[in-house]
Amino acid sequence: MSQQTQEIKLFGKWSFQGVEVQDPGLKKYVSLSPVYVPHSMGRHEHHRFHKAGVNIAERLINNLMRPGKHAGKKARATNMVKNAFEIINLQTGRNPIEVLIKAVENSAPCEDTTRISYGGVAYHMAVDLAPQRRVDIALRLLSEGARKSTFGNPRPIEECIAEELILAANNDVKSHALSKRNEIERIAMSSR
Repeated sequence: MSQQTQEIKLFGKWSFQGVEVQDPGLKKYVSLSPVYVPHSMGRHEHHRFHKAGVNIAERLINNLMRPGKHAGKKARATNMVKNAFEIINLQTGRNPIEVLIKAVENSAPCEDTTRISYGGVAYHMAVDLAPQRRVDIALRLLSEGARKSTFGNPRPIEECIAEELILAANNDVKSHALSKRNEIERIAMSSR
């Protein structure tokens, strides 16, 4: 009797095989560990830098649970991302995990500004961002863009998440995350 090993797929549909992070700086901080359901029960929470080991789809889900309508509703956020991944696959024909990775890479800013004060005078100075923070900001901007596009709009949030991810993955300036990234980097460049 031979046992067959079955491949682990996200939501039982999307394979992690062949999906890679192209940005060398983000490689260690974007986890593509195969999971069926992206829910780690917060095991990473009490350890510094352990969120880098949490699957990227779960980190997107966690970012969608911001204060407001969806705060603390992990099952609802998981279903939203699952449906958004279905829409992405139908519209692009690509693996949604691959689209998510590309969107994160494209919307992660490389530099930002920090406030420095000398003798009561404060000014902004450009600084390079750590890779972990780049991923955090990218995920926050993507989820923020999806949530903002649902206000005053009859479309469901799943379609807005899918649209934001597709636009960011295609480097389209209509994406909220990409426009915010460009704004952050432009401000940093002017304060060098």
